[in-house]
Amino acid sequence: MNEQALPRRNNEGFLVSASEWTQAVAQVIASEDGIKLSEKHWEIIEFLREFYEKHEIAPPSNRLFVKAVREAFGQDKGNSIYLMQLFPGTPAKTACRIAGLPRPTNCL
Repeated sequence: MNEQALPRRNNEGFLVSASEWTQAVAQVIASEDGIKLSEKHWEIIEFLREFYEKHEIAPPSNRLFVKAVREAFGQDKGNSIYLMQLFPGTPAKTACRIAGLPRPTNCL
């Protein structure tokens, strides 16, 4: 998929319409951040998409993102270090962008 085939995004790289997300789009967005998606990444991306579908909102902050992952997958995956290794920078913001979700409301 080339840059022109990507759905419209805002100035921070988030999809304008979450419904236009595909796994191919996720791979392109991740590669822009230097991330090669593995099964560990997909597990969190799928979790976020299900969370969004259920609650109609992305986890609004890093802290709540970590807590939600901990509740779903346990302490080994539900901690800041694990999530930062997968999604460098601000994990909630990076993961939501790759997952095609809106920008978390409380992430800088």
